Amino acid sequence: MNTTAAQFPYPWQRCKIVHLVRHGQAMHNVEGDKNREALLSPHLFDAQLSPLGLQQVDKLRKDVHASGILKRIELVITSPLYRTMQTAFGVFGNPGSHDGKSSATSAVNCPQIMAVELCRDRLGVRPCDMRRRMDDEDDSMWNPDVREPEEEIAARMVLFMKWLWTRPEQEIVIVSHGIILQHILYILGNDCHQTVRTDLCKRFLNPAWGFFSFDNCELRSVVIVDKSLMGADSQVCSPRHVAKEKVLREQVSN
Repeated sequence: MNTTAAQFPYPWQRCKIVHLVRHGQAMHNVEGDKNREALLSPHLFDAQLSPLGLQQVDKLRKDVHASGILKRIELVITSPLYRTMQTAFGVFGNPGSHDGKSSATSAVNCPQIMAVELCRDRLGVRPCDMRRRMDDEDDSMWNPDVREPEEEIAARMVLFMKWLWTRPEQEIVIVSHGIILQHILYILGNDCHQTVRTDLCKRFLNPAWGFFSFDNCELRSVVIVDKSLMGADSQVCSPRHVAKEKVLREQVSN
């Protein structure tokens, strides 16, 4: 084995470990599996976790604690929708805090949990994707008549990842939605080697929903490298020789 072709030294300060987590099964997932038209029902407004989703959260919490990941995580970023807040606090916050109403900073020995609008679900039309009031502010981003185009989701994720690089923390969790995590992976895989990109953006078929990149309460971990200040012509940094991200397939099955 040619080890020199597989080793790439990067300053640790220019790297982040990011754990991507999709929310547990929510009530709109249950109803949508039966009838996609149900997603337009106002009864599914800001859908909460289903009983199975709560079980998935409990299992992931146990797996995260057993693996030792929780001790290393410095920040948990979550979509402000209820199902992701429940998942974020249920897995990484206080024990039993599935209501998603805990303070922005969790208990001692738990990482800070921060809700960020940029990583919320696809906007518009479906009440399940409209968030409830936060800090006395209504959901001004959600449009009842227009579904957010995928091009705008992609652009939003570019902004989100740029913001992520401004954070000082080096080990971060992102709790979000399938389509959002999928677009994050697309961004990370833009200049990867094809084999890395294929593994990074792996998808599976759900008969009711089409292709998905993440199952409910699935966790994937990646190391991302900021090469913006590194020489573009350097063999070490060139996309011809190294993927931008090295995948650490730290999946936790649900």
